[in-house]
Amino acid sequence: MSNASERLASEARIKGQARNEERREAHYHEARVLLLIDRFTTARTGLAGLTKLAKLDFLLRYPAMLERLLKEDGHAWPRGMEPTAAERRAVESRMTRYKYGPWDQRYYSVLGSLAARDLITYGEGDRAEFRITASGAIAAATLSETPEWALVSHRTALLKKHFDKSGSALKTLIYERLPDAVDRPWRTEI
Repeated sequence: MSNASERLASEARIKGQARNEERREAHYHEARVLLLIDRFTTARTGLAGLTKLAKLDFLLRYPAMLERLLKEDGHAWPRGMEPTAAERRAVESRMTRYKYGPWDQRYYSVLGSLAARDLITYGEGDRAEFRITASGAIAAATLSETPEWALVSHRTALLKKHFDKSGSALKTLIYERLPDAVDRPWRTEI
């Protein structure tokens, strides 16, 4: 085999690995967002707006920040749901500081993918409302029972119990009580 053919084979292998990693990452974000939308969908309403979704997702992805808010409100983590030492030191998937606080540019593709697979619906208008579908509820229930996603599912219940507020109220809460998350230039990682 020549150096050129070895190089091409190596490049193809690296590109294939990168595509697989991108797919895994996309599935991770889709599962987490699906669990959030499932938890906040009721018989009458869904999760109201991208701002609310982004702020709840921020608290879910940054459990050390969620812990600070819980403590300030006089609440404790339910047993077994506390952030691990690794979660306190690092974040699984970083968000970006944007105009209205924490944001992830993947929301549009994640929500589009979930809707295209009939796992969620969303309405147009001033503020999109994201609702779980019957097949999405089955998928979320199945995910919630797996060891990989049970903790995330339990934490969405904690968010629903203590932070079921409007997107604007959550944004204000984060700005006022977690200034270190937003006191940075736009488009920088949190």
